[in-house]
Amino acid sequence: MTSALPGRARGPLSDDVASWLSEKISSGQWPLDSKIPAEPALIDELQVSRGTLREAIKALSHVGMLEVRRGDGTYVRATNEFDGTARQVFQQHSDTDVLQLRFALDTQAARLAAHAATKQQVEKLRELLETRRSAWKARDYEAWVQADWEFHLTVAQASGNTLLAEVYQSFGEVFHGTKMEQRLREGFDGCLAAGHEDLLTAIEERNDSEAAQSVNTNLDYCMSWAVQG
Repeated sequence: MTSALPGRARGPLSDDVASWLSEKISSGQWPLDSKIPAEPALIDELQVSRGTLREAIKALSHVGMLEVRRGDGTYVRATNEFDGTARQVFQQHSDTDVLQLRFALDTQAARLAAHAATKQQVEKLRELLETRRSAWKARDYEAWVQADWEFHLTVAQASGNTLLAEVYQSFGEVFHGTKMEQRLREGFDGCLAAGHEDLLTAIEERNDSEAAQSVNTNLDYCMSWAVQG
């Protein structure tokens, strides 16, 4: 059987295997949170030793792309090395640390989106807000968290700055963790217009200062809940 690996490059064979595994992940063939094929199948396809394969998986686990669960298998945890490493770093910090960083990222994303957002992105933001509102009223917290996250990520993508959007994407699980804690506390407003409906209005009106102010109002509110014991 011919190896699935491309022509050999200089360096350890495990580097080539890691690149092959990484391509499977980044291309979407192995989706986020999915289990990758078992060792015997990969060894057979790649025609490499068990030790070489494990070294490659270890390398991708170290940067947060893969997670090895003993007795279960190996799972995809990030779609690229940047995302994986960033998530590992963010998880070492508190919710308030993450929120403080978001003041910088969200504010700049909002300002840029007020100038760069397309009609399609504006419509997507509107649809996500409707989903978010409906989910909160139905007390479907999982759907609410997902819609809320996708809304803020779409604003970052609408900024037109691909690096900013990539950094924002790396928040992933820690962003969800912050929101999940807040929504469990009685009195938290899951339909706050600031940073959401008000932000969308500012983006549609191309008003970058109002967009930034709306974001800051929302994050101030989130911070007030995050610091409560």
